[in-house]
Amino acid sequence: MTDKSSGTNQASRSSLAAAQARSRHEFKPVGGNLITKPFLVLAALALIGIILMLYRYAAGLGAVTNLSDGYPWGIWITYDVLVGTALGCGGYAMALLVYAFNHWEYHPVVRSAVLTSVFGYTLAGLAIFLDIGRYWNGYKLFLPWTVNFNSVLVEVALCIGAYVMVLWIELLPAILEKSPNNKKASLWQHRLERWLPVIAAVGILLPTMHQSSLGTLMIIAGHKLSPLWQTGLLPFFFLLSAVTMGFAVTVFESVLSSLAFKRPFETPMLGRISVGMAWVIVVYLAVRFADLLFRGAPVFTSGFQSFMFVLENLLFLVPVLLLVNPGLRQDLRFIFLASIAMLLAGSLYRFNAFLIGYSPGPGWHYFPAPAEIFITLGILAVELMAYLYFVKRFPVLPTEHA
Repeated sequence: MTDKSSGTNQASRSSLAAAQARSRHEFKPVGGNLITKPFLVLAALALIGIILMLYRYAAGLGAVTNLSDGYPWGIWITYDVLVGTALGCGGYAMALLVYAFNHWEYHPVVRSAVLTSVFGYTLAGLAIFLDIGRYWNGYKLFLPWTVNFNSVLVEVALCIGAYVMVLWIELLPAILEKSPNNKKASLWQHRLERWLPVIAAVGILLPTMHQSSLGTLMIIAGHKLSPLWQTGLLPFFFLLSAVTMGFAVTVFESVLSSLAFKRPFETPMLGRISVGMAWVIVVYLAVRFADLLFRGAPVFTSGFQSFMFVLENLLFLVPVLLLVNPGLRQDLRFIFLASIAMLLAGSLYRFNAFLIGYSPGPGWHYFPAPAEIFITLGILAVELMAYLYFVKRFPVLPTEHA
């Protein structure tokens, strides 16, 4: 019994040592000065945003926004939540690729993708409380006896809250590896390694649920949403566009981090990721236009909405045209351009479906107030500052060899 127990412990220690060695080999902090000119510019934007947030809580929504009964949600929900969580789907897209489809050759970019997801989702979740009129009742969302479980908004809120916790757990190994000689940190890392399949499964399930449910929110708008976007397939389109944006933001972040920190470009890997993104876009566009034809939607006769619809789908088409050519998808410039076009396309689709294509009736108009825009910029600045801090202080980005 003793021999068997000691053998098990030895195997466990060997497994842990191997996992730690593999992690140290694949990831390392960038290092360098944290306080740089770009960081100070971001800090100034963040400070302006925080001051305006405090004013919003002191004076109310009407003092800082142009929201109304006709437009009860505006840029905060559309960008901070809808676009922000889609931009935070890098971890979701890479989890699908690595853990669900077993393509472990992409593992080196998983941590950086998870990091963008952590801050995208965390700040999106916090931004919701900016938009809630009676924010002091927000805690009731977590009390089962006060919740309406028939509400799509409840499902979205609970899923996003749960996914934020899962993302921080997925990022925990990078935090623990900062102290490799700490026995408690090593023990927790070993436990996380054992639970990785469960964590990965939950991390795939939750975004699948709430990204599709974000599309469901606008189905109930009925005729108020233009037929260019109003369809029973909204959940499917929101989910597919979130997956493509997840792939695109992974490519975008990798290229920018390589430029900013003077690291080697991961061109072959990014090219293969981009091909997967292009195929998902093809499926999205095929179903989208088949749905429009079936419903007989007025594609070119809706004025400004038609213009925004055409622009949105042209942006979706750009990555496909760039990446279908084997020569172009080996060129980092075209891969990067394709990722930018995809991020713009997915973002515009969400703005179109929630704001531009929405008409509450005569007499209602909305354009974000300056304070709304600066608060959004402040949230984005906080996200970028947190990203810079983590990549410089924790082993998140892959080593040159990996």
